[in-house]
Amino acid sequence: MNLNRRDFLRQLGFGAVGLTIATTLPDTSWALPAKTAKLPRSLPETQGVAPGGLLDFVNTIESEKLNVHSVMVLRHGQVVAEGWWAPYAPQLKHTLYSLSKSFTSSAVGMAVAEKRLTVEDKVVSFFPKDVPATISENLATMRVKDLLTMSTGHDKDSTPSLRNGSDTNWIKSFLNLPVEHKPGTFFVYNSGATYMLSAIVQKLTGQTVLEYLKPRLFGPLGIEGEDWEVDPNGINTGGWGLRLRTEDIAKFGQLYLQKGMWNGKRLISEEWIADATRKEVESKGGKGDESVNDWIQGYGYQFWRCRHDAYRGDGAFGQYCIVLPKEDAVVAITSESGNMQGILDAVWNHILPALQGNGLPGEKIKQAALAQKLATLTLLPAATNVASSIASQISGKTYAIADNSTHVKDVTLTFGKDGCIFKLQDDQGDHQVLCGVNRWRDSTTTFSLAPLTLTPTVVPGGNSRKVAGSGSWQDANTFVMIWRFIETAHYDMVTCRFGKEGVQVEFQSSLSIINKTKDKRPVLEGKVVA
Repeated sequence: MNLNRRDFLRQLGFGAVGLTIATTLPDTSWALPAKTAKLPRSLPETQGVAPGGLLDFVNTIESEKLNVHSVMVLRHGQVVAEGWWAPYAPQLKHTLYSLSKSFTSSAVGMAVAEKRLTVEDKVVSFFPKDVPATISENLATMRVKDLLTMSTGHDKDSTPSLRNGSDTNWIKSFLNLPVEHKPGTFFVYNSGATYMLSAIVQKLTGQTVLEYLKPRLFGPLGIEGEDWEVDPNGINTGGWGLRLRTEDIAKFGQLYLQKGMWNGKRLISEEWIADATRKEVESKGGKGDESVNDWIQGYGYQFWRCRHDAYRGDGAFGQYCIVLPKEDAVVAITSESGNMQGILDAVWNHILPALQGNGLPGEKIKQAALAQKLATLTLLPAATNVASSIASQISGKTYAIADNSTHVKDVTLTFGKDGCIFKLQDDQGDHQVLCGVNRWRDSTTTFSLAPLTLTPTVVPGGNSRKVAGSGSWQDANTFVMIWRFIETAHYDMVTCRFGKEGVQVEFQSSLSIINKTKDKRPVLEGKVVA
């Protein structure tokens, strides 16, 4: 996106990005979702949910700095609470990471119902041209079920070998890996196994998993605009890379809660849902024993079992579709958290009791407080009242950058009344981000998403991505920006320090902040040239 000064000033005249207000509509008597793109809404207490518990959940998320981006709670098919921490918003998709796996599992279940395959079919039978010259006994016995339950027999996740290998044929790479354990006997979380499920669906149907699910799942649920990463040969990655909206996640969970029925039509067989969501194998991960650890409750067909007789699909950094059958409820969450168990703990400690009606009488005041809280959620950093006398002096000036490993040539900051454009030129061209001052401003950018090396997968949307930016003066000479790539889980913090000799620009990715590591990008040193 190229913005001249005139366009920039015009954009700064627009209002700040809107905050999403939780909608509460009259009760529709526990009706299943209507034939519409949106789920029905209701007040919490009308559906037997204590709003005080929901409010406690939100307050806990914020006090414990769990960096949740959105939450939606369903009871009896009704949305009883929903909120997005600005700049995240209802209309924005969000990267699901491994929550994508549960959708791939659903595609396999639909293909099984269409009698295209069975879970007992051998994996090598689908790809006779890609198998190694000598097929080991363990590889020969590996079944579709072993892919589904993460018990392929591999000693470690196969994904790095697929993504970083020299062969762009990921199927062949997977089949040529050693299988150290007897399939079905050894659990290891393995996104490459889910990729193979995606490849099998495409081999049998001639369609990617995304194309296959559109008329069978996404269309009936009223889900639109979905996209999914593909490998170098056009196969959906399966185990990651799907992007949906929070409400789409909630619909998916509601479909599973309804045992595959939607508007009187069966989309997924009840038998498949029972198999997919029960404990098929012992699982590993997390910390602590079964009383506190939701990663050792068992694993099904690309679904995790949870404490409290619940189950979930989940993805890295806290992407959740949690189904609570006993409470007839679904919780959908998107996040970038370094404490995924902490988010689940907040669900069990606050949302679960609220669903059980704890504290329900006399909740009118808390309902008002909940509505107010949900209407004003934001991840905007605390505003600073620092004014800088140098802003007008440096605005529009170009700083030539000393030689660096990222091939950045120059940077420019242009300040308006309540915003800034940061522009950077490197060997790939010009990149820029629009930032409000102490407010979020939306734009698109061609800046790369630093935390992830997405190649060799192909990411929908190409080099352009949505971003929300906000900046503030920390002192008279230091301007700090937050760039949230709002259809992903991640952000960058960019610090510009101005001195007599020029500018110093330091980048820090959200993952480096979470992991307390140094960002790999160099600190840029620049001097004024124009």
